[in-house]
Amino acid sequence: MHGSIASVEALLSGLAAADSALYSQADTVLCPPHLHIPRVGELAAETGLQLGGQNCSEHTEGAYTGEVSAAMLADCDCQWVILGHSERRQYFGESNELVAAKASAARAAGLKPMLCVGETLEQRSAGNAQEVVTSQLAALVAGGLEATDVIAYEPIWAIGTGQTASPEQAQEMHAAIRTWLREQIGETAEAIRLLYGGSVKADNAAELFAAEDIDGGLVGGASLKADDFIAIVEATRE
Repeated sequence: MHGSIASVEALLSGLAAADSALYSQADTVLCPPHLHIPRVGELAAETGLQLGGQNCSEHTEGAYTGEVSAAMLADCDCQWVILGHSERRQYFGESNELVAAKASAARAAGLKPMLCVGETLEQRSAGNAQEVVTSQLAALVAGGLEATDVIAYEPIWAIGTGQTASPEQAQEMHAAIRTWLREQIGETAEAIRLLYGGSVKADNAAELFAAEDIDGGLVGGASLKADDFIAIVEATRE
């Protein structure tokens, strides 16, 4: 929940100054607050940047004041939507089952969901990190994971704290996710991309992306600074 029209325009101006081929070498998606999506879409139209929402309702339409449906996002040229972010789970009580229902609604509207999973510091310290993550994944599998879905592993203890899971810790969890998905859904698991999200920054992106099972990043605070975000995208080339 950051930004104003002026700051959005300044950020997009900075992002548009990058090499014109940069954003087409990998899927590069901006997920602004809902009110700013149309303006971001206008400014990003010629850059190769794609659009996504930060959340959507599990309902298609109706008397749900304040909600935004997946179809509304698609109507604003969004291709993606982030679902189950740890902040949605923590502050708004979103359950694993609700996230799965939202994912189904997103797919029905033609959106590709970025589905977030991750553990707290207490859960990791207790040795339950993989159990927590696989329980979150199990609800998504029950809801019908598809090859175009993306899983974003975000250790909650590393979000906005300046702490980052080491490349070894991140790869260990990503490998566990990939192995578990193979056991559950077979070959489809190979197509599902796994992103790391947890204080991804310009100075650690290349090392994280070099890990075998890390296919990209879900970028938080660093996405608010054009130079930092450009450097992270550049790291995908390396």
